Amino acid sequence: MKFFSVFVLGTITSVLLGCSPQPGAPAGASSTIINGAGATFPYPIYSKWAYAYQAATGVKVNYQSIGSGGGISQIKNQTVDFGASDSPLTIEELTESKLVQFPLVVGGIVPVVHIEGVASGKLRLTPKLLADIFLGRIKTWDAAELKAANPDLKLPAKEIAVVHRADGSGTTWIFTSYLSETSSAWKEKVGVGKSVSWPVGVGGKGNEGVAAYVDRIDGSIGYVEYAYALQNKMPYALLENRAGKYPEPAIKTFQAAAANADWKSAPGYYVVLVNQPGDASWPITGASFILIHKDQPNAEHATAMLRFFDWSYRKGAAAAEELDYVPIPLKVVELVEATWDQELRSGGKPVPH
Repeated sequence: MKFFSVFVLGTITSVLLGCSPQPGAPAGASSTIINGAGATFPYPIYSKWAYAYQAATGVKVNYQSIGSGGGISQIKNQTVDFGASDSPLTIEELTESKLVQFPLVVGGIVPVVHIEGVASGKLRLTPKLLADIFLGRIKTWDAAELKAANPDLKLPAKEIAVVHRADGSGTTWIFTSYLSETSSAWKEKVGVGKSVSWPVGVGGKGNEGVAAYVDRIDGSIGYVEYAYALQNKMPYALLENRAGKYPEPAIKTFQAAAANADWKSAPGYYVVLVNQPGDASWPITGASFILIHKDQPNAEHATAMLRFFDWSYRKGAAAAEELDYVPIPLKVVELVEATWDQELRSGGKPVPH
């Protein structure tokens, strides 16, 4: 049995050679293709799930990592089976577009840096320092405020190069939600959005674009999803959380932040996990959401899609944890699957899953 994956422009296409679907796979599974597009934030785990799921069932899942804005546009235009966004839609937006939304995984966002002589996890930033850097108020790494927060580091007299996303991004939405939550100056001047008017810096498309700039420019700072930073060995800074602590980004600190989420009471599962209380909470934590149409044109195809999500919830947890994502708790999975029963229809009938 041979497997290979092809990565082209942020697309995962998993190909299975010389194999038939495993016992128990749905009829026609070997020719079923589920197409999704959107957030870069969950791309490492979605690609891993897609590969493993095809090996288990013969169903191919193609996921294009094009940013949350692109994912929302494509699902609204019905050019994909599902969209993915780290910026949740409000219940009003969901109702208007006749969409169902639910979380599939939780993860963290980290500030990534390239400062010669400063190792990963050594630079410490308070919420104010991070906001002031991205506002352009702190312009050099040896600024007095940064030196005061990092007395044991030898910070260079080098200009800070800010790197941000150029595309409509749910990662940006989570990042700017955090900055708005913790900095009144950021909230008033810039605000929250998948795309914002950045005061300073250069834009890169996707995690890949941000990473490329940060890797190339000494003195740079950007932000990417933690699993992406880990996979690409990108140095990151620590952030002071709401409790005044500097936890390491890791699954346990993302779990600590997610522990306060009240999914049951949130219309459309609209939950924001930034700046949560607790000594162990990583301050920039967020969920990634799936968007699908309430009215599914093909029941069999819709069932195949829901079974992929169900498999990801119930059998993909270990893979998620290996990449430092937080699996959705089983109680929330049961809520989501009840939502499918209540809201999804094909030909006027519930969609099996």
